[in-house]
Amino acid sequence: MSILYSYKNGVYIRLNEINYEEDEEIPESIYINLTNKCPCACSFCIRSSDKIKEFDDLWLEVEPTIQEVINEFEKHDLSKYKEVIFCGYGEPLTRLEAILEISNYLKGRREEINIRINTNGLGDLINKKEVAPLLLKTIDSVSISLNASNAEEYLRITKSKFGIESYEALLKFALSCQRYLKDVRLTVVDVIGEDEIKKCREICDNKNLKLKVRKFI
Repeated sequence: MSILYSYKNGVYIRLNEINYEEDEEIPESIYINLTNKCPCACSFCIRSSDKIKEFDDLWLEVEPTIQEVINEFEKHDLSKYKEVIFCGYGEPLTRLEAILEISNYLKGRREEINIRINTNGLGDLINKKEVAPLLLKTIDSVSISLNASNAEEYLRITKSKFGIESYEALLKFALSCQRYLKDVRLTVVDVIGEDEIKKCREICDNKNLKLKVRKFI
């Protein structure tokens, strides 16, 4: 099972496979794989495609403990990396307490390293409280999957277990994060079509939020 991994030229790399003595180019980012759990079942997600087989080591049989994640980081020189990202196959904010403890450890080792969460934006619904203020001390960036221009389309695409309220909760979470964090962006995948992308961009512009269009891989 891979707890820490990286990504280079379209290929996943287990961090333990990187040779710091011989490799000429070290990837800039470390990804943390915390969980398989997610309240959504998005139609375009790798979890529901054959591509998951290309790196099935990311599928966790057992969730790593906080200490297991820290033990893995102890094997690596953080000065060689610019960013650590909570990502993986599941939704990181289903393990909020783990994120807070691990990010606090990382900042203690290297204060200047950027820490980001890639999220579906439903953290407040998952944890039944406002999450953004808790991220203030150790999280630098949040990337939130928007992927639709209205609540109905969002629910159709994501099949969120929280139902129709999910979309407004996502936008509320984004605005909350914007009050506390220095870098907040929403993302869409290009397969949703130009019309939907345009509408999503208008929503973000109206709320003074950044939007990034991601290529569907």
